[in-house]
Amino acid sequence: MARISYVHPDDVKDPEMHSWLMDAIVKGSPGPENQAIRAHNKVAMRSFTMLIRTMKEQGVLENELRELMRARIATSWGPMFNTDCHY
Repeated sequence: MARISYVHPDDVKDPEMHSWLMDAIVKGSPGPENQAIRAHNKVAMRSFTMLIRTMKEQGVLENELRELMRARIATSWGPMFNTDCHY
């Protein structure tokens, strides 16, 4: 199985990327581990971060309902991909 390393915050030289990573670490959202993986590529990290911010700030769903839907989607993928996700 392939392993993708986490980028340590001290190794992120771009101030904007460092800010996104530290924000994820402090707030716990988006997942700090996932952001540390995205930190390998600024375009990927920026795209994901801006999408999440836009959805939270301008989305039509309340935060609680959005999180409930996220969990439901994650658990419904199990049968489709023959995986076992326990949320």
